[in-house]
Amino acid sequence: MTAKYQVKITRSAERDFEEIWTYIANDSPDEADRFVQKIEKQIHALEHFPLRCPLAPENAVLGTSYRHLVYGCYRIIIKISGKSVFIMRLFHGSKLLDTSFF
Repeated sequence: MTAKYQVKITRSAERDFEEIWTYIANDSPDEADRFVQKIEKQIHALEHFPLRCPLAPENAVLGTSYRHLVYGCYRIIIKISGKSVFIMRLFHGSKLLDTSFF
């Protein structure tokens, strides 16, 4: 199946991945590696089906059109622009998205 969208990861999201890996790795580096691999699989699927992700509920307040993918306790915030999907942030689901994230 040919990819319809190009997935791009922002620097902020890369830092989020590193922080989450470090946090999990404090208990188990192997578990941190497995978690990151599972997240990468979810992100890779966005090449074909990014619109499966619902709009983020904070859009009404922020005036944005972000979507989010929930994986376990984490939210992956994405922005679709043309044929590109931008991974904007990754954070624990207990946090609310606000303008300080960007």
